[in-house]
Amino acid sequence: MDDVTNELEAAHWRKSSFSGGDGSNCVEVAHLSRGRRAVRDSKDHSIPALTFSDREWTVFLETVKTSRFA
Repeated sequence: MDDVTNELEAAHWRKSSFSGGDGSNCVEVAHLSRGRRAVRDSKDHSIPALTFSDREWTVFLETVKTSRFA
């Protein structure tokens, strides 16, 4: 296994507070080394996690907060 895979398996995953209360639309986020973040589907861990650099994560959050995805 490579270092990223090992880090993802050992990561502490946190479910989004905006995930649906009925178990739908659930995502989890983990902090990784070097400021990176990982995001995965909380219901299906067989789907690979997406990883973001610190800068990519910051831009993503700023975009979500300003609703520029519309």
